[in-house]
Amino acid sequence: MALFGITDRIARGVEGVQASVSEALFEPSLRLGVTGLSRAGKTVFITALIANLLNRGRMPQFAAAREGRIEAAFLQPQPDDTLPRFDYEAHLAALTGDDPRWPQSTRSISELRVSLRYRPQGWFAGWRGPQVLHLDIVDYPGEWLLDLGLMTRSYAEWSEATLDRLARRRQGAAFLALARAEDGALRLDEARALDLSQSFTAYLQAAREAGFSDLTPGRFLLPGDLAGSPVLTFAPLPKPASTPRGSLWREMERRYEAYKSRVVTPFFRDHFARIDRQIVLVDVLGAIHQGPRAVEDLRRTMADVLGAFRVGRTGWLAGLLGARRVSKMLFAATKADHLHHDQHPALSAITEALLAEAKSRADFAGAETAALSLAALRATVEERVERDGQSLPAVRGRLLTTGRPAVMYPGALPSDPARILSPAREGAERWLDADFGLMAFAPARLTLKPGEGPPHIRLDRAVEFLIGDAL
Repeated sequence: MALFGITDRIARGVEGVQASVSEALFEPSLRLGVTGLSRAGKTVFITALIANLLNRGRMPQFAAAREGRIEAAFLQPQPDDTLPRFDYEAHLAALTGDDPRWPQSTRSISELRVSLRYRPQGWFAGWRGPQVLHLDIVDYPGEWLLDLGLMTRSYAEWSEATLDRLARRRQGAAFLALARAEDGALRLDEARALDLSQSFTAYLQAAREAGFSDLTPGRFLLPGDLAGSPVLTFAPLPKPASTPRGSLWREMERRYEAYKSRVVTPFFRDHFARIDRQIVLVDVLGAIHQGPRAVEDLRRTMADVLGAFRVGRTGWLAGLLGARRVSKMLFAATKADHLHHDQHPALSAITEALLAEAKSRADFAGAETAALSLAALRATVEERVERDGQSLPAVRGRLLTTGRPAVMYPGALPSDPARILSPAREGAERWLDADFGLMAFAPARLTLKPGEGPPHIRLDRAVEFLIGDAL
């Protein structure tokens, strides 16, 4: 049986290499990972991306489309039969129907393949004829991405760091009191373990509502079929002087390690490690609206999780053998349509500065990185409003709560990012000289001409950066 297992793995490895060689030589594929933290707009981004690849009338910054070299774009069966299909048609119907609404957010991993038949450029383009590129779009929750940072931390290290963080947040007060009253050296009581786990989950939910980003373990917020299992029934605890076998602390430690080995490792091995290009969507405006501490939390979170990406370039042979690395990474600040275009440069500059540490790590490893602001689906129109004798840049949209039209002036973002990042790093409670407001807008009612995808802001620039070189 052992011999059979070895030969079976060798056979499957050879078949995988043959398939990779065939695909790379004749119809190559790119695996694009799309993730972001809560409410960054992953589902809307993917839906708008696919719609604008299929109908490219609004993609002037996407060179292959502008030059007319894309002959066709079409959906095909995805290569991974074990993954759910991204429900593009249902999401598009929600966004473009008579009563448009935002689709439900990402709850688990999904995939969709878009194939592009195109005419390549260069000296030999005329000899080669049309080519096909398969773009495999993989949607996964940002909370799962944060979990990869747990792989290098022991339970004791994670507990200490988490409890220290909770001590500085009012959302963590109830759980912190419960955890500090617990003696981890006592024998495991399953009811107490469940109470601790549920209280910690309640903290994570409250922290997410308050705009914080470092919400691990991510499956506590998106448990799926793991809900109620021991692998999700643990919480951080102060380490007692002794941790005897059978104690609460030892059992929490065991379940934490099981979470890493049974939940996090399979995700990394089966999905995350196979990504070629990556876009990370970031709700920068939402963090600014929540205040300096949310901004600093976002900055640290993005710097921490970047270590999970195998960024950099590999040779063509290493790529064929499965040693993929993320060669391009885009950080995108979403909801740019909540601002007049006069403020887009400031939002992009703040995003660049906010992600400078994370971006420099990727650059150092050889990956090509960029940051920009975008709106995958534009929900507003621009106008100017008069206030105190001044003409202010504003946007008009349909309120999510009432459906009525409203005009929003969110406040002037500073042109110098330091005015945002410095108070955030210093732990300020609020912005001293400004308030930044946001309204929740519903999707606008659309009338699309033949060949046009939904309106957007800089989605075409994002596509050009991510896949333009492959065409």
